[in-house]
Amino acid sequence: MAKLERITVTMPEEMAAKMRAAVESGEYATTSEIVREALRDWEEYQERRQAKLQRLRAEIEKGMKGEGRSMDDVFNDLFKKLKDKKAKAT
Repeated sequence: MAKLERITVTMPEEMAAKMRAAVESGEYATTSEIVREALRDWEEYQERRQAKLQRLRAEIEKGMKGEGRSMDDVFNDLFKKLKDKKAKAT
């Protein structure tokens, strides 16, 4: 088992109450388990974010070399995504 380290976290009362309620309901065994799960989710988010940034940097590099898509294609895709997102929101 990994070496454990105790830390103190300060949070709003409402968040602490939600954590205690999740433990009391049996959804989680301890508040530490909740925090560990949240940190794992955050790590996954950071990995996805880094991968997305790497893809974006690669596309920018292609564009700088003249190998990328045309600006019109890029903007058309962006406008389509915005239009689709707006349609889903309504």
